[in-house]
Amino acid sequence: MTQPPAGGDAGTPGDPNPQPPPPGGAPPGSPPTAGPPAYPSGGTQPRKRPAALIASLVLAAAVLLCGGGGTAAFLALRDSEDGQGAKEPQVAVDGFLKAVYQERDAEKATTFVCSAARDDERIATKVAEVREYVAQYQNPRFRWATPTVDNQTGDRATVSARVTMTTADEKVAEQALRFTVVRKTGWWVCEVG
Repeated sequence: MTQPPAGGDAGTPGDPNPQPPPPGGAPPGSPPTAGPPAYPSGGTQPRKRPAALIASLVLAAAVLLCGGGGTAAFLALRDSEDGQGAKEPQVAVDGFLKAVYQERDAEKATTFVCSAARDDERIATKVAEVREYVAQYQNPRFRWATPTVDNQTGDRATVSARVTMTTADEKVAEQALRFTVVRKTGWWVCEVG
């Protein structure tokens, strides 16, 4: 009987066409080996790394705790208002409208806006737009009826107002506005639509 050459030919002894072993397994008829089982990808089963898993879980927990703390701080600061706010929702809206349309004073307008929506630059830009608009007309005047509370539930109200601009040369323009007003230390305008 012929011995297979050193290095291990996979064919059977005396086979004129030796075959390589099938992928991931021993040749037919050979004794089982004690190596790791083969997988379709040609590799072996990956070893589980408990240290990497634990580190990942600790990192995820740290991110959640820090993110939760940051969110809590944001909500706590958001709810703090400097100033008293208005006594009624429509009073907050009326004060905001006067500051923007009649006095054109961005700093005063911010005193009627809730801290969550208070963006000095954005309010100043809006007041500047009103000034530019006014400059195009002869002696424009803005007026509105007392704002109307459309809906109020607890510490939130929806208020509407119709602003009318009239000019010396009898031009008229109207704009319907809807405000979301919230109560914290008083009533504050938080959104204009």
